[in-house]
Amino acid sequence: QVQLVESGGGLVQVGDSLRLSCAASGRTSGSWAMGWFHQVPGKEREFVAALRRSGAITYYADSVKGRFTISRDNAKDTLYLQMNSLNPDDTAVYYCAAVQRGNQAGTDYTRFTSYDYWGQGTQVTVSS
Repeated sequence: QVQLVESGGGLVQVGDSLRLSCAASGRTSGSWAMGWFHQVPGKEREFVAALRRSGAITYYADSVKGRFTISRDNAKDTLYLQMNSLNPDDTAVYYCAAVQRGNQAGTDYTRFTSYDYWGQGTQVTVSS
């Protein structure tokens, strides 16, 4: 079992930056895929960014390309999401996710159903 704990959320202004962190309780390098999703009340959890092969392959939602960067520190088993140029549409609860089968052909790692482990979420609020 792997436990994921997010941190770094908060209330910011339009144009500000935040860095979210996700600390894993166990080893999540190698074959693992990890990602960030966000969710607002009444809507389905949406993909933000993901990486696999220890960060060699990354994926981004179109809405965050050029503004957000996903990365990981393998030595610390920690996933990050650097968020720049934040706008009110980024307001949501952000969840970290992980799956050990991160190299399966045909798996869409932008879908929340592809992940087995989830953190408790951290709130990001962007005020205009």
